[in-house]
Amino acid sequence: MEALRENEAEEKEEEKKAFKIRCMCVYMYTSQLPASYKINSAKEKMMLHIAANFCRQYTHLCPDRKELFLHPLNECGVEKFVSTTVRPTLLPYPELYNWDGCARFVSDYLTMEPLPNPIEPPSCLFSPTTILKYQRGNCFDFSMLLCSLLIGVGYDAYCVYGYATREMCMMDETREVCPLLKKSKEAQKETVKEKTEKYAVKPPRDLRSKFELQQAAKKEAEIQVAKQKKQEEEEERIMEAEKPKPDSLYGLRVHAWVLILSGKREVPESFFIDPFTAKSYSTTDGHFLGIEALWNHVNYWVNMQSCLNGCKDLIFDLGNPLRWEFMLLGADKPLLLLPNEEEEEELADEDLDNLDKEEEEKGSDMPPSWVEPIQISLKEFETRCPQGKKVIHYKKAKLEKWAPYLNSNGLVERLTVFEDQDCTKVLEVRQWFKNREDLLEMRQVNKITEVTTEYFSPGHVLGLKAHVYKSTNPETERTMEFYNETRVDGLQKRVENACEMTEYFVGRSDFLYYRHTNFGKRTKRAQILVANPDANARPIMQIKECFHRNLEKPANEDVVERIFMISEERILLTYHLQENYITASKREFIKRADVDNKGNKIIMTPDMCLSYQVGSSQEDKKLIHLYKMMLKLMEEEKHLKHQVWESGTEVLEILKIREEEEGASKLTVSIYDTERNEKGKKQREAMERQMQEERQRQDEQDLDYLAPFIIQMGNIEKMTKWQALRLKEDCLTDFKYRLIDKANIIQVRFEKETQELQKKQQWYQQNQLSMTVEDEEAYITYCSDAMFRIRILEMRLNRHKETAPQKYIALEEKLCKDPRLSEYLKLYA
Repeated sequence: MEALRENEAEEKEEEKKAFKIRCMCVYMYTSQLPASYKINSAKEKMMLHIAANFCRQYTHLCPDRKELFLHPLNECGVEKFVSTTVRPTLLPYPELYNWDGCARFVSDYLTMEPLPNPIEPPSCLFSPTTILKYQRGNCFDFSMLLCSLLIGVGYDAYCVYGYATREMCMMDETREVCPLLKKSKEAQKETVKEKTEKYAVKPPRDLRSKFELQQAAKKEAEIQVAKQKKQEEEEERIMEAEKPKPDSLYGLRVHAWVLILSGKREVPESFFIDPFTAKSYSTTDGHFLGIEALWNHVNYWVNMQSCLNGCKDLIFDLGNPLRWEFMLLGADKPLLLLPNEEEEEELADEDLDNLDKEEEEKGSDMPPSWVEPIQISLKEFETRCPQGKKVIHYKKAKLEKWAPYLNSNGLVERLTVFEDQDCTKVLEVRQWFKNREDLLEMRQVNKITEVTTEYFSPGHVLGLKAHVYKSTNPETERTMEFYNETRVDGLQKRVENACEMTEYFVGRSDFLYYRHTNFGKRTKRAQILVANPDANARPIMQIKECFHRNLEKPANEDVVERIFMISEERILLTYHLQENYITASKREFIKRADVDNKGNKIIMTPDMCLSYQVGSSQEDKKLIHLYKMMLKLMEEEKHLKHQVWESGTEVLEILKIREEEEGASKLTVSIYDTERNEKGKKQREAMERQMQEERQRQDEQDLDYLAPFIIQMGNIEKMTKWQALRLKEDCLTDFKYRLIDKANIIQVRFEKETQELQKKQQWYQQNQLSMTVEDEEAYITYCSDAMFRIRILEMRLNRHKETAPQKYIALEEKLCKDPRLSEYLKLYA
């Protein structure tokens, strides 16, 4: 007992030290806090008095229970009731409108601090505003902030004070599988019964020995059983090795979390939220070992149910005083179970009215929250993690998070998967990106197979959706997926290696959905002729295309598959099946040279086309029809070769673009992001500079326009009428000559451009027959530019003629109103 008392004393001393250190950290901050943080109002004092009375009664009735967590000290050292520390707040961010978004934000934004004493609640509870400022807190701080946000968006949320496992209290997720690795449950596939056709080919008779087959199956079953048993033993061994060590404080570790009751916001079932990890749990989950009390901004409830089985047997009927003892009678009682019909008949309406009146008389309202409104700026909301980075360790995995724009390549999350528990050998790396100019969304690298998979958002230059590759070198094994809606050719997927290329299409007007190309080895001569791109291309050996059914054509004329065997000089056609037929029509064309050995032209011979026709058609029997078909197919073969070459060129272009994008790693910034938008900043600076230049120009225009003429007349201390008239006339005359000079300059330029154009036209008429195409294009360009200049000069001259009298009159009025001349020119106005 003495040892226990000494341990308790030491723990209290450590708790006091931790509280002093924490208070010292926020001393400068608390000096600027409002008065509600430093003193209690009359209503708050009354609430503390009620809480103290409630606590005395609870201790007397339940002496074996732990002391309640009712009025801890705040950051200013003032006792505050826990319900008044909850500050319901609705923030202007759509992501925080749902419980999972709020939980993720709190989990990412704050850094976890363990309780000073793991088996006692903290002696101080800071306000959510202070916790947000320093981004650190224990489980109670996490829960109070999360509960404030959840109540603000309409959830029936409560802070829970209870007991949990060591892993949950210490935020130890090293034995938990990363949520990003959890596979969604596969839907059970419905077994579809195959339709047995009436007329079908019988399978060949099985001549193998049934005894040997039984023995082989028996041996295979034994092998499978042994393999499964070995696998189960290995799993048990791994589970035993990964099993945590026994916790000496099991069932005593204090923890705080959030409870959301069903009803509001269409929540179908009540559940818990762990604020450290933002995960939701059932109210019967084994991680939660008991509940002492819970509260929100309205009331405080004490659990009166047994927690021998943890929280599995708890019923969250907060309106039942036998299960939950509430502090304030006048507060709302959620989940109050309605009485049975028999009980309802027994209760008279008058008795119910009397009960309501008694509760109204005895009831008391919860004081308003003493905490200031919770405010989170857009920058803080985007930054999330403390200092922009957070690391979480899971079972054989490590998850790293960064704030947007913190990394130059746009990396926001990286998940590293390891093979062993000690996290030494890397199996896979997954990276998530945001705000990249190349729209790269995710990159997955398998360290074992060395296969890289990249996923892109819609809007890439060439409609790229996914890219799977081992090497960035051309003509290596790779798979490219595209957004077929954004492509003219409807390409959905392209699979390529050194020897073949397969393309898949969707929604084409020619019903093509598959194309497969086989390549041969390059010859030495083709490798030397690098100057010609076609000569350096891989030689095409065969092209195979498949088509969907075109209902506008008869089945005998609608090709389902065509194969261009280029190396063998053959073309194979297979048509769609006709109704009520089990075989399809086929046709094979054998290409030959246009002339024979004697130089005679070969048109078409019957042995150049081998046909199997299911139906009968008179036109198909004619050679001229087959000859035209073969010529058309030969043209299509040339076109197909070019398309295959274009596909290879497109692959090279994509690889080049991807190399440039990875080298640049540019990020996009919204036009509404004034802090990061450098282009917007430059535009604003340019506008400000332009306005400043405009003001300087205006100031220059406002200079003394009479100064040059006054200097010519000499220093005049007092001006006479004659001098004023002369000054006015000189100024107007000078301005008139300047207007005339300007008009003459424009006229001279106009006449010069017109003469040069006429000379050029005469030269063209003389040399028209001997001119080349380039000379004609140069002449047309010159004439276009000359006519443009002539029109501009003509417009300027006409505008000058219109505005010159107006400018002259405006200057004359300005001179008459000038204070230095106005008194002498009154008589002449």
